[in-house]
Amino acid sequence: MKKIGILRGMESSFPEALIDHINADYANKKVTASFVSIDTVRMDGDPEYDVIIDRISHEVSFYRSYLKWASMKGTYVINNPFWWSADDKFIDNLIAEKAGVAVPRTAILPHKDHPPNTKSNSFRNLKYPIDWESVFEYIGFPAYLKPHDGGGWRGVSKVRSALEFFKAYDDSGTDCMMLQEDIDFEAYYRCYCIGRKDVHVMPYNPKAEHQLRYSSVRDEAVPPKLKKKITKDVLALCNTLGYDMNTVEFAVRDGVPYAIDFMNPAPDADFNSVGKENFDWVVKSTAKFAVAKALEKRTVYPDFDLNRALGKNAG
Repeated sequence: MKKIGILRGMESSFPEALIDHINADYANKKVTASFVSIDTVRMDGDPEYDVIIDRISHEVSFYRSYLKWASMKGTYVINNPFWWSADDKFIDNLIAEKAGVAVPRTAILPHKDHPPNTKSNSFRNLKYPIDWESVFEYIGFPAYLKPHDGGGWRGVSKVRSALEFFKAYDDSGTDCMMLQEDIDFEAYYRCYCIGRKDVHVMPYNPKAEHQLRYSSVRDEAVPPKLKKKITKDVLALCNTLGYDMNTVEFAVRDGVPYAIDFMNPAPDADFNSVGKENFDWVVKSTAKFAVAKALEKRTVYPDFDLNRALGKNAG
């Protein structure tokens, strides 16, 4: 019997529905799904699961190390824990440009406060005073100040002037921040991508309250030509980055979709926020992909390939 494990945090609706769907619809494939159960992890052990779907390791270092270990031992982890550990939103913008996807102008900024375990001498390579004027000229106002590795709109501020920028920057503490051009959009979309093949384009309103961001624009149709372009860009991004599960957000300005946020390896899939139609799609698509990977033969440690682990030859 092939085993699929779900590693979850606070969320309930998506992981529980995913397990129920796999166990009900794929029983004839001799595949079973359950929540991951571990305590300590020994180097000489063997993983219990053929596939693990990771929803929480970005917040728990123990889980992230466990998933790297499991991956080296032959478990297929969704998403790749090696690349996820190395990834950040700033470098993703450069990768997006290389993949032919439009992105806003973006600059990464030095920490406002010293990160833990550093002192002034740790920053002797940093030019001072910082040439803020050149950054403001490049990005323009209004702009968004956001953590370079954040998610869920944590620490994001819209700044309309240098004065507002410095106030938000002073409040950023030890986070590494980036300043990004504001795209004044006429339409906005959030897209699920599962298995680097299946794309679901959803009208989305980032200005609405969290629980209304999907429902307030649910009935808006996506123009076919724009949907085709967005789908192409989603696949280009997720295949280049090597993410099997991701959401990509696009702000459309003058008919051009700009990828705003596409480092979401544990994207929101809660029934109460995404709505029934989107929820059903992501449950079924994730189950289909996870089962396919569980039934697939894979190379295991010690034939571990670091390039594959980092997503460079992912498949």
